[in-house]
Amino acid sequence: MDRATALDSVLRQAHVVQVSSVSGFGAVGEIRVGLSDPAESAQLRTAMAVESLPGFRCMCLGDVRFEVFDQDGGRLAVVILHHGATLRWGQWESDAVLADGRLLLAWLDEHGMPDPVQQFEADRLRAGKSAEEERNWLAAMPTGLEGTADRILDLSRTSPELLAELTDRLQLTFPDPVERVLALLDGCGSGSGRCSGHPVHEGVPGELLGRVPIADLLAALADPRAEERHDAGAVRHLVGWKTRPRQKQDAAGLPQPLRARLLAHARRSGDADKQGRAERWLAPLRA
Repeated sequence: MDRATALDSVLRQAHVVQVSSVSGFGAVGEIRVGLSDPAESAQLRTAMAVESLPGFRCMCLGDVRFEVFDQDGGRLAVVILHHGATLRWGQWESDAVLADGRLLLAWLDEHGMPDPVQQFEADRLRAGKSAEEERNWLAAMPTGLEGTADRILDLSRTSPELLAELTDRLQLTFPDPVERVLALLDGCGSGSGRCSGHPVHEGVPGELLGRVPIADLLAALADPRAEERHDAGAVRHLVGWKTRPRQKQDAAGLPQPLRARLLAHARRSGDADKQGRAERWLAPLRA
């Protein structure tokens, strides 16, 4: 049997598909779709049609999980959708490229799971904007530096795929959210400790912390295991440049004792830039 059509052969036997979110989209609950109607079955099979198996595997855990069951309730397959473009199935040694990923995203939307297509479109718009900004930057590069462009750009290429992989690895290593945040705070506070965004690689723990709900961050800092090194990471993260989507609101909502604790740490650091930032972000709120 052709590997690219093997999944379609399984889907032909399917009676029900149960769909749930793996991570990232925030879909509530799950959906179940009956496939006894030939038209419904054909629509899903078309949406999950495979173009090729090029031999690569995405490093993240995926976004949407499809569990396929036969008429007697036996599970025929578990398939994971990655980034609206590829499928992972245990019968394949690599991920499969969809013939048209938009069809499967549209199918999900039509059946009560709109978040994946919305996330896909948002990612596409962000990628387009970033590509345009990069083209403009390259066009303005001073003459004589053209040969170094790739090396310079690599300094800022912390891709969404890499962040997704790192997030997945941390979730597997630290299932407890508090332990996971403490590990990230430790990493964020290490190295130079500067809030300027340099060295660039030191900003990666902060980017991951930017995806953490503020409630989890507060829980970690309130944990008895939180030490000075964790405070160092919290200061660097909270007073750095655009480190959180709602940074101003998050900093303003810190409990007063925590604000005082972090401000005291910044003042002891001996880093004038960090202290100045902390004074602006963490000074006691006026009545």
